Amino acid sequence: MQTLINKPLRGKKVAILVDTEYIHWEITRYRDFFSNCGAEVDFLTLLRGEKQKKIIADITDAENPIDNIHTMVVDKDIKDYDPNDYAIVLVAANYVACRLREIEPMGSLGSVEELATPPAVQFFAKAMENKKIVKGCLCHALWLLTPVPHLLKGRKVICHTVVLADVHNAGGIFVADESRVVVDDDLVTGRSSGDLERYTEALLETYKKINAQEDTQ
Repeated sequence: MQTLINKPLRGKKVAILVDTEYIHWEITRYRDFFSNCGAEVDFLTLLRGEKQKKIIADITDAENPIDNIHTMVVDKDIKDYDPNDYAIVLVAANYVACRLREIEPMGSLGSVEELATPPAVQFFAKAMENKKIVKGCLCHALWLLTPVPHLLKGRKVICHTVVLADVHNAGGIFVADESRVVVDDDLVTGRSSGDLERYTEALLETYKKINAQEDTQ
């Protein structure tokens, strides 16, 4: 019989924000790792009026692209969910954040005033305002926070070098930690998908720490 120690996330929910050009093994790791911890794992994207959306993973093996195609169907729209219902909220790596922060409607010119209006940006910003939720950004994922720089300013983070300039300009404090994972209270960041195991373990440990603090209050 499993105990709460074996299933530290029993009765809790984890939200993963995804879109096309996700990394297949990253999503597999989240599904397996958090499910084994007892959590219900929800994958959320922007359906834009459709009932479901088929998204495609990034091609990681250029020499054998046909053998390397992975897809998944997502039927949960970010607009319909509240981050406060989740213990952990993550933005998937690679170009997911770039796609999710597009100003709607697609193809519009947009404006500076609309930077924070995309539903995924609003969802994650709301999660950032709740210190009880563990937030995670891996690789390029901090792109989803740069439209709301006041939530990133002063936070210690690590990220892929591709987004480092944007994170720095938004006021994030880059920490070149050799472990490639940085924990700043309720925000956990990882350098890239190559650091996925340490990153997910850090997310779980951060959740345990936050909940232990609540239990003593």
